Amino acid sequence: MKRIQTVGLVAMTALTLVVSVFAAEHTKDSLKVVKENIEAKKAVLVDVREKSEWDKGHIEGAIFLPLSELQAGVEPKSLSEKLPKGMIVYTHCVVGKRSVTAGNILEKHSYDARPLKAGYEELLQAGFKKAKK
Repeated sequence: MKRIQTVGLVAMTALTLVVSVFAAEHTKDSLKVVKENIEAKKAVLVDVREKSEWDKGHIEGAIFLPLSELQAGVEPKSLSEKLPKGMIVYTHCVVGKRSVTAGNILEKHSYDARPLKAGYEELLQAGFKKAKK
């Protein structure tokens, strides 16, 4: 019985390691690099906050794709109409939790997702422009 428990524990630990290797995490790219990549058209910024948050203010040029929509299950064709393939996709929210969740979903759709820890307010402070309504 002890051997079975040990084997089970080893298997679960291995599975956890594999999942963590493939799970999105906050990007190491600095906000300066993020801004440069977006300006050079190498990347897009995706706002995964909800509509009420977006309506209160968002970053100029950001793509609106709320986490709730991603979690509900988005069709690959519909997703590819919103997000270009072959580009870096920086996701952002308020404090970085939803951006990681969205990044995990986007990675499953073969996007180069790089979730930002920085939220909307921090992006503004870093020089990203607020969109005019």
